[in-house]
Amino acid sequence: MDGAARLGMLLESGCTPEQAWELFDSLPAARVEAITTGRWRGRELDTGHPWQGVLVESGWYGKQFDDADSVQPLLFAEPDGTVFAVDPRRVPLFLAGKVPVSAIRPLRRSLGLMRPLLSTRTPRARLRNLEFRGESGAAMIYDHLPIIDIFRRVDEDTLLGVMDLRGMREPYFFVLFRDR
Repeated sequence: MDGAARLGMLLESGCTPEQAWELFDSLPAARVEAITTGRWRGRELDTGHPWQGVLVESGWYGKQFDDADSVQPLLFAEPDGTVFAVDPRRVPLFLAGKVPVSAIRPLRRSLGLMRPLLSTRTPRARLRNLEFRGESGAAMIYDHLPIIDIFRRVDEDTLLGVMDLRGMREPYFFVLFRDR
């Protein structure tokens, strides 16, 4: 079974962190030079992580890669579908996993009102090839937070990512699908 089929099964049924790592480690590294620029839509991979549902319920859309030095690590979508870049420093990540997902849903409805406080036009991350778990590949390094997202290539239009956040005990897996 190829990586795309295995990912599809895990997205549909959920999985353990060990199963997600097994898929991640089996995939080829995504090199910075090979990641297509543009907007990528995100989706969580349900591994039972404490953050499960937090980003999605808050309006997370995905990521924007313009070039290796110009990356928007957090795109959010307003209820009307308008997508905008958010400065990660303005997102209270320390609340993730501590506040119930149901408490986050009302915030999404007010995302349009909060947009002036959250949004940015300045890139807030960059891509670099970095060795991780024995493979050298694309990693997105946040400018102002201790976060690195590492990517593996599922296929030409799909990346499997894992967030490496200092102090986070469990891996947070996500998938990016290239917008067309």
